[in-house]
Amino acid sequence: MELHLRLTVKFSRIMTEIEFREIIFRLDDLFVANKIDTEGGNWIAQGRLLEGKSSEQITSCLNLLDLEFSVSGDDETVTLTVMETVMEKPEPVIVIPPLNLILFGLTILTTLSAGAVLQGGSPLQNFSDLTLGIPYSITLLLILGSHEFGHYYYARKHKVDATLPFFLPAPPFLIMFGTFGAFIRIKSPIRSRQALLDIGAAGPIAGFVVSVAAILIGFALIPSQEFIYEHIKTVHGGLNMESPDSATIQLTMGSSILFVGLSKLFQITIPMDEIYHFPLIFAGWIGFLVTMLNLIPIGQLDGGHIAYAVLGRKHDVFAKWAFLTLVPLGFISPHWWFWAVLILVLMRTVKHPPLASIHLPISQRERTIGWICLAILALCFVPVPIEVL
Repeated sequence: MELHLRLTVKFSRIMTEIEFREIIFRLDDLFVANKIDTEGGNWIAQGRLLEGKSSEQITSCLNLLDLEFSVSGDDETVTLTVMETVMEKPEPVIVIPPLNLILFGLTILTTLSAGAVLQGGSPLQNFSDLTLGIPYSITLLLILGSHEFGHYYYARKHKVDATLPFFLPAPPFLIMFGTFGAFIRIKSPIRSRQALLDIGAAGPIAGFVVSVAAILIGFALIPSQEFIYEHIKTVHGGLNMESPDSATIQLTMGSSILFVGLSKLFQITIPMDEIYHFPLIFAGWIGFLVTMLNLIPIGQLDGGHIAYAVLGRKHDVFAKWAFLTLVPLGFISPHWWFWAVLILVLMRTVKHPPLASIHLPISQRERTIGWICLAILALCFVPVPIEVL
């Protein structure tokens, strides 16, 4: 049966999502919500009546609450819409703090330098060589920025206070990527499973999409297999002591299932110990690496947020097993041991902080997002991210 139910709250304050979900939870023996959203200053829940239940029973239940509501619909559909009038908060004005701007400016400089060095330039000796790093810098910052602004957008959508992204510069002679990445800080509690999932998943999904686009464009710009070897030869002719190729250490990047598939799509093979000479493809590869590491379902990593939102309290056991998996992976590549230690140092636990509304049900939409993120993790996974020879 399709049923439309409109609720208007009498008290004059903003009703939070968790309070609204508590109302829906009271109807769980009558009604199953599949979607909760807002529209025109109203909370809306859409779902279905359970078999044998009626709108009159919902009316009787809601009569016990201090609410004004009306019910309308027919007897042939299976959708229930619940609406509740709320006061709208004015949107805060976005002000970019000076520290964020300074760090972003420095990260532009360090990624430009890194990109220039990887193309055989010497920005310390010739400042104009920085232009060689423009394709790499723009692409990598777009990937990292889309990841963080994905988090930021959904934080604002769910009325969660969050900072603008902090970009972290890194000297190219220490970190060949030219950056340690980026992050945002969540400054207020996340009060619902849906908000936790949306905020956690938006970053990896956005960064993944831009990374795929970067790799596709990068491969499309390569005219032939012969061009690859000519380009590598040209770059090696200009390499200097700032470049990783001039050192005795050789780095070979690992290939994920998706990266191999995209390479075969264009019938082009790039030696993985030379991939960093192709700026768009290398930036996309870094995007895959960042996405993979963030989607590990542990603690307060993005994957930890997603897994906790989907699995609820079962996540504690799941996170412990996921962390223990890093131990055998470390015998394949010691980078996993470093990542495990870093997780413990920064987070001090593999568990996710408790969420008051974790007992409330999630919709099929949220479960689907969880499966999508798991698929992205599998597609980006690399047992040996970087091999040092």
